[in-house]
Amino acid sequence: MTTTQRVPLADAASLKSAISGAISVANGSVEILDADRIRATVIDDLVYTGVFGEGAFRDAARWLVRVIAPKLGAFPASIHELYLAGGRGEYTHATAPAINVRALAYDNVQAILRAARANDNKIVLFEIARSEMSYTWQRPGEYATSVLAGAIKAGWQGPVFIQGDHFQAISKAYDADPDKEIGIVRDLTKEAIAAGFYNIDIDASTLVDIDEPDLVKQQEKNYRHTAELTALIRSVEPSGVTVSVGGEIGEVGKSNSTVADLTAFMTGYIPAMEAESKKAGRSLPGISKISVQTGTSHGGIVLPDGTIKQVAVDFETLGELSKAAREQFGLGGAVQHGASTLPEAAFGRFAEANAIEVHLATAFQSVLLDSEHFPSELLDRMYAYLADNRAEERKEGETDAQFYYKTRKRVFGPFKQELWNLPAETRSALMSELETTYSMIMRHLGVTNSAAIVDRIVKPVDIDVTMPEGVSSILG
Repeated sequence: MTTTQRVPLADAASLKSAISGAISVANGSVEILDADRIRATVIDDLVYTGVFGEGAFRDAARWLVRVIAPKLGAFPASIHELYLAGGRGEYTHATAPAINVRALAYDNVQAILRAARANDNKIVLFEIARSEMSYTWQRPGEYATSVLAGAIKAGWQGPVFIQGDHFQAISKAYDADPDKEIGIVRDLTKEAIAAGFYNIDIDASTLVDIDEPDLVKQQEKNYRHTAELTALIRSVEPSGVTVSVGGEIGEVGKSNSTVADLTAFMTGYIPAMEAESKKAGRSLPGISKISVQTGTSHGGIVLPDGTIKQVAVDFETLGELSKAAREQFGLGGAVQHGASTLPEAAFGRFAEANAIEVHLATAFQSVLLDSEHFPSELLDRMYAYLADNRAEERKEGETDAQFYYKTRKRVFGPFKQELWNLPAETRSALMSELETTYSMIMRHLGVTNSAAIVDRIVKPVDIDVTMPEGVSSILG
């Protein structure tokens, strides 16, 4: 297999040369000189440097991508107002695909946006979870750079919804030191918003105590910390932006959620937000959606032969929860996690249930790694890496198929640069397969022909993005 040995821009002369004639930088102000050349070549150099570069050169590339994206029509945005419009019935039976982009982020985002454009769809989110950041080696600044660069390359015109998925309090860590664990989530949230994540899913559902006899008491730590983190978000979000905040009442893979659980959570969350508003001296908007559990699990359940066990999603309950979220609490609706491994026929049922959003990840990973276009020699080395480095995750009696399926998400960090350096024709073939899958799912989820309502409701906001320290000496 021949890879493309690209290198990041590593000195001021090469960075200035790369943008010369296409982007002008003077006194912290940026001007677009040649949009076509930016999309043709410049953005390739900037995103590669923003991901694999170091120090001030990496920071300069990320800052340039962040600043030029809105100027070229692709602006980071919150989906908050759109979801509230959905809750009011201004649009219905359209479930937003929230896609966790684990690998080849730059190419992948372009494939997603090509599929969206082909379906006249602007309801799609690009997300990454706290856990995924660790094993894909993508912190918020890098992820936002890849997403916005992909949008620039694709010629995207409109909002780019970048989302922090499962900004989760880990229960064992919380039990050991609650303040430290919540502090980690707080710091991650601030880091993500600064990077352009204007959609944050808070997940304190891990702290629900089902041993408590009273449902409200069961949800107490969940709603209290969700309110605290919502208030934090309101304190750091840019002027003119209301970050879309999601709460969660049912940990994915656990017992199914009920309307009673939702009511219990909101019974505590609403007064907790009123208290936070009082402390802030102003009314603070609350969550716009609520994540629930109705029968799925992250990644699906793999059988000994490597196939995925079919799960029975309780779409009736999902519909009831989404209806209650809208009608009783003024939210956009309910969110379903862990659904990408469901059969194709099931996706239309999310739209039928009027779920506001569904989270999708593992099936796209499988399309990539199981493709006939994916280099077999590279896959063999990935599996050898897992055998050597993740053996402790192998359970007694587990087959190779089960072990590798469960653990192969962990190859995307260690092999990230090698994946980015795959030949262009290989990456193109892989993305073509993914694009077909993305398009199919968008059609089933009912988000086709949504561009007009998105453009009507979601407007760009002029956000001042300060040049990082040390960058001015490079760019001048």
